[in-house]
Amino acid sequence: MKRTALIFTIILVPLDFIMLVLAGLSAYYLRVGSFVTDIRPVIYTLTIRQFVSYIILVAVVWVIIFALAGLYRIERRKFSREFSKILLACSTGILAIIVAIFLKRELFSSRFIILAAWGFSILYVTLGRLLIYKIQKMLLKRGVGAKKNIIIGNHDITAVIIDHIRQNPVIGYQIIKIYPTFNEEIQNEILNLHADIEIDEIIVADPDLAKQITLDIITFTEAHHIVFKFSADIYQTKTTRLEIDTLAGLPIFTLQKTKLEGWGRIYKRLFDFICSLILIILISPILLITAIAIKVDSKGPVFFKRKDDGSPLLRMGQNGKPYRYFKFRSMYDKTDSLKNSEEMLELNLRKDSPLTKFKDDPRITRVGKFIRKFSIDELPELFLVFTGKMSLVGPRPHLPEEVAQYQGYHRRVMDIKPGITGLAQISGRSDLSFEEEIQLDTYYVENWSIWLDLQILLKTPKVVLFPKRQAL
Repeated sequence: MKRTALIFTIILVPLDFIMLVLAGLSAYYLRVGSFVTDIRPVIYTLTIRQFVSYIILVAVVWVIIFALAGLYRIERRKFSREFSKILLACSTGILAIIVAIFLKRELFSSRFIILAAWGFSILYVTLGRLLIYKIQKMLLKRGVGAKKNIIIGNHDITAVIIDHIRQNPVIGYQIIKIYPTFNEEIQNEILNLHADIEIDEIIVADPDLAKQITLDIITFTEAHHIVFKFSADIYQTKTTRLEIDTLAGLPIFTLQKTKLEGWGRIYKRLFDFICSLILIILISPILLITAIAIKVDSKGPVFFKRKDDGSPLLRMGQNGKPYRYFKFRSMYDKTDSLKNSEEMLELNLRKDSPLTKFKDDPRITRVGKFIRKFSIDELPELFLVFTGKMSLVGPRPHLPEEVAQYQGYHRRVMDIKPGITGLAQISGRSDLSFEEEIQLDTYYVENWSIWLDLQILLKTPKVVLFPKRQAL
């Protein structure tokens, strides 16, 4: 454990406490200020002295909640993950306050202060930690607090890892020595280095290194209190999703299809239900205007929900189960089947994949060009999110005829519900190749998190309004 990392972790405790107290005070003075009292007078009699005593007590409880949420762990995390933990911890803390007020009515009942304190707490704690984060990065650039590492390996992955560490000093790694393998001579050399400068970690950056050599390195690191790390090959990467159980007294490993199980699945469904309902209400004027524009511009139904032969339009959902799909009609009526004609296939820009994208598609109406450009044609998908057929974030909805051409590993993206937006959509939209899209969607399926969903949702408006190749 680096002393600097420990110091910064200790500093976080009083810093968070101060920021939480400031958040409470900011909420109080915002409420009693003339700007708010002119709109709604204060109806409770809690003095500032009484309020401060409550703030101090609440701040202590919240610091404990922060600790339980893992906000005081020694290891350094990406700030995006740090923020997600802050958001969840502050939300848990405010929920505890609401429960306490419900059970003990004689405190105070200002919903404004509660909501303002929640917002200020997230803002202030984030700013405080961002300050610490920036200071740490500045010191790491100068080598202060960086972990001293030995790299072992002779592989393409070895070169990639070495290059990344050298180009990014802020990640906190300092390469002391590089060895192609591990033997008794190298072991003695590492021991001498460890005695002089105290090696923190040995990283095996070669997935092809012999099993016995790897075991020898593990034994060596355990004997001399050095952290052991290793790079993973494809199989080892898959095994990060292993769940262990026992059968007949023996360990049985299950390769989980996605992290989106249990409470994660419950959270995502609740989030989809609430957000889709709110968005449907908010954009209802846009939906109405679009419907009128489609009817005025060309003959045919407002929604594209049936094929030219009258059969329902389908998409393949979670686990490959079909569901009825619809969106605003952006093409002339009864022209969908033309996509299989020789003339249209000549215009297909994705001839090397199961997908189709046509250059200067003549079937698209004037209104259709506009609503496609800004993805307005897909807004009715919010109703499918509301009913549980789709999700706000997920892989692109798949056509049955496309899925019929998928190879085995392509079907991996159907382990979860398709989404209105997703990692592939914000990383290039239709400019991505089919394989690039599959890789991004597979990554999302295997690495789902609340924060990843929020990142994608926050980046979606920018990508829609300014369509150019993006990277998460």
